[in-house]
Amino acid sequence: MAVYSNNPIPMTKPDYQPYQNSEDMKFICIGRNYAEHAKELGNEVPDEPVIFIKPKSALLQTNSPFYYPEFTNELHYECEVVLRISKNGKYLQERTASKYYDAISVGIDFTARDIQAELKKKGLPWEKAKAWDNSAVLGKWAPIPANFDKNNVQFSMKKNGELVQTGHTKDMIHNFDKIIAHVSNYFSLNIGDVIFTGTPAGVGECVVGDELEGFLGNDSMFKLTIQ
Repeated sequence: MAVYSNNPIPMTKPDYQPYQNSEDMKFICIGRNYAEHAKELGNEVPDEPVIFIKPKSALLQTNSPFYYPEFTNELHYECEVVLRISKNGKYLQERTASKYYDAISVGIDFTARDIQAELKKKGLPWEKAKAWDNSAVLGKWAPIPANFDKNNVQFSMKKNGELVQTGHTKDMIHNFDKIIAHVSNYFSLNIGDVIFTGTPAGVGECVVGDELEGFLGNDSMFKLTIQ
């Protein structure tokens, strides 16, 4: 049975794969893609995808510890569905965008919220708040099946065993294919790139000692402890 939804469709259980680092990969991240999350941070709901980039150095390597960064006093988790780009592409059409990603997982876009708040006040970019080393956590990859329903993906995250975030892709403002098509107008997509598709409501602070666990449907995809 599929693990992407609590109302699963029949299929073979995915052969989960660890993330394989690509030499030239980048993280393309979408902000404010769930209306309730935009509202909880006091942001307007955007008409088009809000894009920011994390470099390759943002990846927390598999089985590496995550250390609370010394430059922030307010570290927030943002759990998201992530997609793995499987073909090079540019200026893609929404109707063919699904051919350019082949696996799905969940991850964390760690954010130094205090730094982001100061940058937003000054109208400055967010990189210092979001693109620092090890700020991107990726779970195991689940290959996308032929009968994949992109609008029926449920995901969640627990902090210290308590549910803190739940999301469903039907609530996205911009779906996977619209994101891919829009992003490709500005950035070439390359094999190994990762798309963070936006976080739902429920983001919050984490501290040293907290254990975070992300789920795709009912399956655990990552677990880490803040050190």
